[in-house]
Amino acid sequence: MITPTSLLYPDAFLSPLAIDEAVHRALDEDLGRAGDVTSLATIPEATTAQAILVARQSGVIAGLPLALATLQKLSPDIEVRAHVRDAARVARGQQVLTISGPARAILTAERTALNFVGRLSGVATLTADHVARTEGTRMRICCTRKTTPGLRALEKYAVRCGGGFNHRFGLDDAILIKDNHIAVAGGIRPVLERARAHAGHLVKLEIEVDTLAQLREVLDTGLADAVLLDNMDLATLREAVRMAEGRVALEASGGVTLDSIPAIAATGVDYASSGALTHSAPNFDCALDIEM
Repeated sequence: MITPTSLLYPDAFLSPLAIDEAVHRALDEDLGRAGDVTSLATIPEATTAQAILVARQSGVIAGLPLALATLQKLSPDIEVRAHVRDAARVARGQQVLTISGPARAILTAERTALNFVGRLSGVATLTADHVARTEGTRMRICCTRKTTPGLRALEKYAVRCGGGFNHRFGLDDAILIKDNHIAVAGGIRPVLERARAHAGHLVKLEIEVDTLAQLREVLDTGLADAVLLDNMDLATLREAVRMAEGRVALEASGGVTLDSIPAIAATGVDYASSGALTHSAPNFDCALDIEM
């Protein structure tokens, strides 16, 4: 029997605990107190069925471990054959999973499983579209913390499935000093000095700047590992790359779209971050077709 972890994209980690938690929360939301009253009322207990999870558009698949875990949570007798695993590029009409077993469990799991695959494949597909437009450059596409509450680990995993990279996962794994931190702390040098004194030796320190003058001030301190270049035009990004001379990693942020990303990548910045990868990804169209 295949397991959820066997369908994971091998180059991206997603904790089995995160899978279990997400599936439990989603099924609890859908089943409520009485369960699937429609299937209980209309489908005899002994009825079996076969179903095919089908991609109704081309793109990059993600979320299959969640779909499988959903099915297995509802019945240990469900058998699933996977035709692809996460991060695979699929064509419109391609079969993704073949599912057989108790019909009630399959019908009850249907919407929750499709919600996971549709949401995460949408994120993976949009990310892959961005990555494709940076081909031939060294720039990496990164997501942000602009994720669906409670689904961050899943959505950041989907970004990896699409060929992107993850920014920090939360407030606790890296220091990112924004403009408001600078204002409250009294300036760039004071805020960097305080952050560096506080940070452990494995904690990265990034600071946001709006102008080249601020970038120069950051470079003069020698205290930052990375600089976020906020809403800079292309000419300013190119000058920032020239000024930094590789001393810090440079991240472009703001105005990162499918149309703008090729030109941003050509400036020579190391990273570009986009909240749209997670907050604005369209749902991937997929369906579960019953074959009796």
